[in-house]
Amino acid sequence: MRKKSLTMFSLPLIGLTLGLGMAACGESEQQANQQAGDERPIGLAVHGGAGTMAREDMSEEQEAEYHDALKAALEAGYTILENGGESLDAVQAAIRVLEDSPLFNAGRGSVFTSDEQIEMDAAIMDGRDLNAGALTGVRTIRNPIDLARVVMDESPHVFFSGDGAETYGEQFGLATEDPEWFETEHRREALRRAQEAETEQGEEFRSERDNKEFNLGTVGAVALDENGNVAAGTSTGGMTNKRFGRIGDVPIVGGGTYANNETGAFSATGHGEYIMRAVTLHDISSLMAYRGMSVEEAADHVVNEKLVDMGGNAGVIAIDAQGNITMPHNTSGMYRGSVDAAGNKHTAIFADD
Repeated sequence: MRKKSLTMFSLPLIGLTLGLGMAACGESEQQANQQAGDERPIGLAVHGGAGTMAREDMSEEQEAEYHDALKAALEAGYTILENGGESLDAVQAAIRVLEDSPLFNAGRGSVFTSDEQIEMDAAIMDGRDLNAGALTGVRTIRNPIDLARVVMDESPHVFFSGDGAETYGEQFGLATEDPEWFETEHRREALRRAQEAETEQGEEFRSERDNKEFNLGTVGAVALDENGNVAAGTSTGGMTNKRFGRIGDVPIVGGGTYANNETGAFSATGHGEYIMRAVTLHDISSLMAYRGMSVEEAADHVVNEKLVDMGGNAGVIAIDAQGNITMPHNTSGMYRGSVDAAGNKHTAIFADD
């Protein structure tokens, strides 16, 4: 297995009042990069989770906080790309910003399990050679995406779990925090509501819970660099009130995270049980490779037809090898943002943004 040099980041705190020019963007959110001369296209997209959300339930101040956090992640990743850096580094940098924000269900701000613990999953993938690193059930690694990168770059393996993953990260000096550092009152309150609803509704709650708030907030990023290489990464705290070591789609290669230079890079969010069963992201890539679909056509088919028919709520961000970006979702909202080769940036929350 080819080994790559390990790249770690010490990112400065990025101000949330960034001078970012907002670009008009159609709801398809596909951006074809028009480049002068022989310059290769670059691009980046991020998400902060898809789910049921209503504009009337969110104040203007809360909306602004989410937009600012998405912009900060875009800025962190795009700065690397526009300076000639690699897509893997851009994805890692963008996700670290979102993991450090208590707004999202990843890193700090992760949701609670049924026994009031926090267990985090993450994965990263290199489109050049399909190399990948994934982990599940970590509790003290400050930035799980960093551990996923270490697993990919330094290990002959792909997937680590629990205490083994923690130990492996510690061997490489990754930053850790006490479990309490990841906890927020907002997530503890969500756990209380989920448990009350489950007690009241029983099986009905279990069949409907993923249509509600209880899995919202998974983060991800996809990128294309000037060398034509794509990368994808995803990070999550999982599902509120999840049971007994449950593992979702995020660390599953081809499920919640996938990248292939022949097609593109993809990151999913939403109802993980369906995303896994549909092998959602590999399916999108295969439709592009074998049926010649565009990234927009393939992603729309899988998200808005296949997953809908199965009953799964989800969203996907994707970038193809030419820099076209699409971000379909079959939910009422998805925290999302993108920046193309020309530096045009766009963030959105609701379906009609």
